[in-house]
Amino acid sequence: MKKYDVTGIGNALVDIEFTVSDEFLARFGVEKGLMTLVDEERQTMLMQEINRKTAKMQCGGSAANTVIALSQFGGNSYYCCRVGDDELGRFFLDDLKESGVHHSLDAEKLEKGITGKCLVMVTEDAERTMNTFLGITQDFSIRDINEYALKDSKYVYIEGYLVTSENGKEAMRYAKRVAEDSGSKVALTFSDPAMVKYFSSAFDEVIGASVDLLFANEEEAMLYTKKSNLQEAREELKKAAKHFVITQGKNGAMIYDGDTFIDIEPYSTKAVDSNGAGDMFAGAFLYGITNGHSYASSGKLASMASSKVVSQFGPRLKWHEAKEILGRLLP
Repeated sequence: MKKYDVTGIGNALVDIEFTVSDEFLARFGVEKGLMTLVDEERQTMLMQEINRKTAKMQCGGSAANTVIALSQFGGNSYYCCRVGDDELGRFFLDDLKESGVHHSLDAEKLEKGITGKCLVMVTEDAERTMNTFLGITQDFSIRDINEYALKDSKYVYIEGYLVTSENGKEAMRYAKRVAEDSGSKVALTFSDPAMVKYFSSAFDEVIGASVDLLFANEEEAMLYTKKSNLQEAREELKKAAKHFVITQGKNGAMIYDGDTFIDIEPYSTKAVDSNGAGDMFAGAFLYGITNGHSYASSGKLASMASSKVVSQFGPRLKWHEAKEILGRLLP
């Protein structure tokens, strides 16, 4: 028996979310719908130009959102990350604790440095655009990983954003190797189309022969496989992953369970903020499959959870919302 359902590795970022207009993005040359790495000066300038009254702040990062979601559904999760010895770093650790997520950091022994921040800009069409200053998490490396947590997890969940640095990529390969050697399964998320577009060969290095479970959206799946349609892309993905999930936004999702394809119907909702939808889907799905549920029922849970999270601002549900969804689908 493994102690944890999922151990995640990824960038520890404090999400600061605002609503903006398309005109704002155009005026400041912000590329809509993608995650872009920026320096602190650029991020600070953007924040000064935005109406801060609409701001919402909480700990985030792709893998962090996923392990928090899993925890809210009742799973046992662990997170390997790096934050600085500053106000936001302590805020991040407090938020993880309140979310029931175990972690690798000692609040009394944090390193000097600036905790990473992600400026999440949400437009009227619910699209999320992110400008990220990584801060100290840009140095995330093997030494930030708790090897024992990896070995004691049913799944090790690897965030695709780590692929942008050599030390991050090395940590991804290390985590995969430790997991495989200890009988833990490996899940990988591409995280963002920009990661696949610019770091496709690096993902090849991390994936190696294959991973146990891959999460991608339609655009990422086609970019990675270099196919122009989803039917061809999903066949090509079989070479990279034993099982995979392709999220399709308002059209639901497609799951490959290693044998057949399962179509997951969407749940009707009015989207106001797409930030965290994929992270929520992954967290709910991983909760399902690590707690005795089928791929199909786990997919339904993930679909309902992600439809709920896009209907409100922020990348996570309230605790009672997670329990209500769970009670409806997996009594």
